[in-house]
Amino acid sequence: MRRTRKAKIIATLGPATSTPQAIEALFVAGADVFRLNFSHGSHAEHKARYDAIRELEKKVHRPIGVLADLQGPKLRVGNFDGGKVRLETGASFRLDLSPEPGSLRRAPLLHPEVFAALEIGTELLLDDGRIRLAVERCGPDYADTRVRTGGELSNHKGVNVPNVVLPISPLTEKDLGDLEFAVDMGADWIALSFVQRASDVLEARKRITSKVGSRVRLLSKLEKPSAIEHLQDIIELSDAVMVARGDLGVECPPETVPILQKRIVRACRAAGKPVVVATQMLDSMVHAPSPTRAEASDVATAVYDGADAVMLSAETATGDYPIDAVTMMDRIVTRVEQDEQYRVIADASRSQPENTSQDAISAAARQVAHTLGAAAIVTYTSSGSTTLRAARERPEQPIISLTSDIEVARQLALVWGAHSVQTKDVRSFPEMVSKAALMAQREGFANVGDRIVITAGVPFGCSGTTNILRVAEIEEDGDNHG
Repeated sequence: MRRTRKAKIIATLGPATSTPQAIEALFVAGADVFRLNFSHGSHAEHKARYDAIRELEKKVHRPIGVLADLQGPKLRVGNFDGGKVRLETGASFRLDLSPEPGSLRRAPLLHPEVFAALEIGTELLLDDGRIRLAVERCGPDYADTRVRTGGELSNHKGVNVPNVVLPISPLTEKDLGDLEFAVDMGADWIALSFVQRASDVLEARKRITSKVGSRVRLLSKLEKPSAIEHLQDIIELSDAVMVARGDLGVECPPETVPILQKRIVRACRAAGKPVVVATQMLDSMVHAPSPTRAEASDVATAVYDGADAVMLSAETATGDYPIDAVTMMDRIVTRVEQDEQYRVIADASRSQPENTSQDAISAAARQVAHTLGAAAIVTYTSSGSTTLRAARERPEQPIISLTSDIEVARQLALVWGAHSVQTKDVRSFPEMVSKAALMAQREGFANVGDRIVITAGVPFGCSGTTNILRVAEIEEDGDNHG
């Protein structure tokens, strides 16, 4: 089964899509990677979904990626007498470390690290920014605030502290347990929530490496404005990045979020790192069978910008129309990529290749494939780096990624344009050419008489040695020549 589009689709699994039948329907509709959201659900529920994905993988003979999304350090107020209060604009309101139930005058905020970072004038956003407080006095265990924007505040609503780097780890005790479980289960990607600085990524990398070496890939979710100040360092230390517009949209003015999205996508494209655009992409389809025109335009914008993947959250996890949401996203992505302006934009936004032989060959492969009108670019890869370099060039042709490592094949399901195939390593040049031609035909990308462009590294099977570019014509008798 091959896709006719280059950008990938990530679908979040949840109560609406937990059965094997639902997961298969999502895949058939267009989902390439499945997200397991560890903010919700038990380990047993996630394991059942994971097992269903792997059974589906055997059935359809396609590598499928699994993204385990850690909850991260969620800041929340405690409980209130009666479950909720209504704060009036202009009223005074205290937050403190006392576990006593809240009232109209105060509420528990059992996060001492928040108070340690506050200053007079700091703004606090509660319940996704619906309520705004300004700090007038503060200490190590309290903050006296003035309500700038009032409203109803109920138990366990979230707290955001814009423009403040909080002295907290991106990995809570819950995250550490979830991380170990996800790695043992076999997740391909770990998503790290609320990254603030490069050291957060290093800490997570150290935890993952101590557990499984470098097998699992790390995706950093950019949800805090402070992360943008360290964007290049975070991208360099991450295997992929997600523009998580939910909390980013709470802590930043709405008019800046599209600008930040484009900036992050451009930076990831230049670095050759996969980038995902997420949150509320088709949000109305949680309860409606079709999206708004603005939502369709939002998905299209991410595709025009060159995102590797776009993601559905509540639309597929808890929505009433999960299959329709994936189908619609697939239709939007496919239609955008057929637009002649899409190729104009992709060519104009291409970065110069880095000064390495591997990048030079990948850039040359795109140019040769374009000049010859090749049917596909075939990459042999051990670690995935050859395929990532090919995808960085955003070629017109699909990228057939051949690897002997099923884990690498699954990880590349997230990458723009990559059609991954697990196959045995080749040992000679003739075998390299003949297998590439065979796979291009078998996977439905090329026919007899078509030409393909092949990149690989010698010695075969060694990571990071891309140093070969070959052109081959597919012949009927299977005696393909390079």
